[in-house]
Amino acid sequence: MARKDRIEVTTENALELGNPFADLQIDNLPLGEASPPPPAPKAVAARGRVVLRRETAHRGGKIVIVIHDFAPHISNQSIEDLARKLRSACGCGGTTRQRCIEIQGNQVDRIRSLLEQEGFRVAGVKA
Repeated sequence: MARKDRIEVTTENALELGNPFADLQIDNLPLGEASPPPPAPKAVAARGRVVLRRETAHRGGKIVIVIHDFAPHISNQSIEDLARKLRSACGCGGTTRQRCIEIQGNQVDRIRSLLEQEGFRVAGVKA
């Protein structure tokens, strides 16, 4: 099978090849608008206080961090969404039971910092 020769593209033959940018004149373009200032950092609304608890009972010696005492104005759906974020950020399993989040493993520091970023005040287990 014969190999096709490549077409050499230069500015002289760009019009012949149907280049849509061949007729652009960069010298006459208007200056763009100044970029808007970056938005102010979003303040995290206080979402209440939660308590961390380290448990090993009835779990075969495995450590589980339980996050409980969510404020009543926080919906079950938002608790489940928070649990999903925590599980993906910690890279571990977990579940939601009766307005409590259970995260597998001893990752107190990571859980505490993520909860504080979400606007919760965290009490309970120290690192």
